[in-house]
Amino acid sequence: MSRTFLATLQFDGTGFVGWQRQPAGRTVQAEFERVLERLLGQHAPAAAAGRTDAGVHAAGLAVSFAAPGSWSPNSLRRALNALLPEDCWVEQVHAMEPGFHARRSALTRRYRYDVGTDKASASPFRHPFEWALARPLDVSALRAAATLLQGEHDFRAFAAKGQEKPHYRSRLSVSEWEERAGGRGVSFHVEADRFLHHMVRLLVGTMVDVGLERRPLSDIDVLLGRADNQSTSPPAPPQGLYFIRASYPPALFATSEAPSAVERGAVPHHA
Repeated sequence: MSRTFLATLQFDGTGFVGWQRQPAGRTVQAEFERVLERLLGQHAPAAAAGRTDAGVHAAGLAVSFAAPGSWSPNSLRRALNALLPEDCWVEQVHAMEPGFHARRSALTRRYRYDVGTDKASASPFRHPFEWALARPLDVSALRAAATLLQGEHDFRAFAAKGQEKPHYRSRLSVSEWEERAGGRGVSFHVEADRFLHHMVRLLVGTMVDVGLERRPLSDIDVLLGRADNQSTSPPAPPQGLYFIRASYPPALFATSEAPSAVERGAVPHHA
């Protein structure tokens, strides 16, 4: 008899065209399902809490799948890590209650976006993992912009074109900028009940323009009132974006063990 499991997956998105299977290009979903099929002897679909674009990383992407009940969470984690490619790693596996689904069951999702403002951000050990802006930003202006975004708004101006939705409202429970250690720049932390396609990157790109004094702070309120994205700044590059975690009702976990990685998303910044 099969049961549902939840894996907390980390991956370096540099070599992927995103999570979701596509006609061309290497995807995280294809790699993960290939390993599951090898372990289980049959095709096992995997669902993620959110889609990621090409070049976007994950520090705690929640992935659900079914496997025979004879597997324990620890044995699954070890087996997955033994076969996954080097740019993917499973931190934890949890047994879940019937009906759990990584995307549909999620209450919130959290992302982080790293911006390097120092010259060393151009280092080959850093620029694949952050926006190597290499210019100073007005942190107080960034924080003021993030505060304006907090709460429930219509984010149509911060959604990719061609993505028709029943509505464009999201509730941001976290929207804040943090200075990174060692003068390496800043990070944007954002958590919401739902995200639109390219939403975080469009938010960051617009706020960075505010921090560079390319546009006034008042533009944030103006854009939140627009019905299109014609005046929104270009999206920030994908390599600075990380899927940090998804949160779920505790009752969906089959054991009483605290799902630390799913709840915390405590992943260090790249050096």
